[in-house]
Amino acid sequence: MTRIAPELALTLAAVVDEGTLDAAAARLHITPSAVSQRIRALEEQLGRVLLIRSKPVRPTEAAHPVIRFAREMALLEHDATAALGIERERVSMPLAVNADSLATWFLAPLARLATRHPVVFDLHRDDQDFTAGLLESGTVMGAVTSRAQPVAGCSVNALGTLVYEAVATPAFAAAWFGAVRTALVEPDAAALGAAPLIDFDRRDDLQSRWLIARGVQPEAPPRHRVPASHDFAEATRHGLGWALLPRLQSQAALEAGELIRLGGPPVAVPLYWQQWKLRSDLLDAVADEIVAEGRRVLEH
Repeated sequence: MTRIAPELALTLAAVVDEGTLDAAAARLHITPSAVSQRIRALEEQLGRVLLIRSKPVRPTEAAHPVIRFAREMALLEHDATAALGIERERVSMPLAVNADSLATWFLAPLARLATRHPVVFDLHRDDQDFTAGLLESGTVMGAVTSRAQPVAGCSVNALGTLVYEAVATPAFAAAWFGAVRTALVEPDAAALGAAPLIDFDRRDDLQSRWLIARGVQPEAPPRHRVPASHDFAEATRHGLGWALLPRLQSQAALEAGELIRLGGPPVAVPLYWQQWKLRSDLLDAVADEIVAEGRRVLEH
């Protein structure tokens, strides 16, 4: 029977986390040669290639269950040593989160957790439609996702809804939509087809969904792309284009008159917390804190 040696699996996870054999060696306090030997031994033991030696290294499909095994062992060891009152190094917990949650509500529960538990968080930012894939690959232990259907081996809790509204600066609205200074304008389809908008990146379809609901061909307007949530909001406040912002992020600027609403239907994105089905006191504490915060601040 083939068994996965825990030390070798943990070394593989460290290499994937750090991106290079040298960085993993520094983290594990061994030589890069020893890291390479451990990975080679694990690949020979399992009869599969586990790492693509690029920069940074990339795990193969065969590596994913081994990495998950390593992360689960680290969590269980943490719980066992905590129960015994033995002090140990902080456990690293990789989590996935969408950019707008990261910019608005997600960090507060993590900060509270870090004051009570010996944990460091390794955050992976991706669109909410894609974070579930990081769970499937074993890259992360938990994720904020728009996917309600549980990933295999994971549990799901509803968090609430992140609601987006189309907004622009008063000056932008005046220039492109002929609007006088008001809290709400209703641009027509022709104006929306010509006015520049801001996308987060090429996978961001929120603005396109809103345009379609207004009867506008989504490929018509020129698009800026600003792939960072805070900078995306700043670009909107500077008048680079109009955009859909979460109410959590735009409310203060709307109240101050720095932004105005463009009308039209808001776009609602239901969010869920998915995590591995692993009996771990630490992972359960993380879930409890994140789910409670999401249900407190998100709309229902």
